[in-house]
Amino acid sequence: MKTISKAALVVTFAVLALSSVALADTPGKHPAYLHALSDLRHARGYLNRLTPSDRVDDAETGAIREINAAIREIKEAAIDDGKNLDDHPSIDTHLDRRGRFRKALELLRKSYHDIDKEEDNEFARGLKRRALDHIAAAQSILENVAR
Repeated sequence: MKTISKAALVVTFAVLALSSVALADTPGKHPAYLHALSDLRHARGYLNRLTPSDRVDDAETGAIREINAAIREIKEAAIDDGKNLDDHPSIDTHLDRRGRFRKALELLRKSYHDIDKEEDNEFARGLKRRALDHIAAAQSILENVAR
């Protein structure tokens, strides 16, 4: 009888341990926001100085400011992956300035699309709206200089 209860205890423990491991890899309620954060950091990377001799002009500075604001809004909604702003996929350093702007615009569009979904949390809706406004402002800046 004792061996049966020990075996049942071991099986129960194993099931609980495996289910907690499976839940650790399950994305949260807003996986699209995490994708957007990644895209926003990546877009920001295309606008930062790539080499010490690169100069970041007013347009890039303005777009970076808007991207940073969008990232803050998403993080304030408690959707934070804990990554540094400079933690992004590698940047294609062979692109010229206009090419970098186009790539940043592409990433901004993806991030906008990622978070422009229905939101049932009223607090998060306001943050989402402000994040979308900042992304749109960054897009506008880049569209004007990428022509």
